[in-house]
Amino acid sequence: MASEPDPDRLRALEARLSKVKVQVEPPRTNTVKGFSQGEVAWRMVIELVTGMLLGVGIGYGLDVLFGTLPVFLIIFSLFGFAAGVKTMLGSARQLAKDAADKAAKDEGN
Repeated sequence: MASEPDPDRLRALEARLSKVKVQVEPPRTNTVKGFSQGEVAWRMVIELVTGMLLGVGIGYGLDVLFGTLPVFLIIFSLFGFAAGVKTMLGSARQLAKDAADKAAKDEGN
């Protein structure tokens, strides 16, 4: 059977492989994926609809529990809409801040 590998030969092989890897591999750049406008729009629509559905669900559940069908449904639908808009605007603000930070970083380089 084969004996133990020669450590000197292994070190030499690793040195040659590292030289080849440096020559073959392109330099790595910071490739952060930016969001397309469609992805941002769908994210905001989903945030708005989720807020509305949660409000409708909570309002309907309270109406069934208390027996006052349209009252809490209407109130919590409006609360859900307001929460969805607030979340959507917060996301838009964060995306704008990220874009401004990236632009400032690119100008600095």
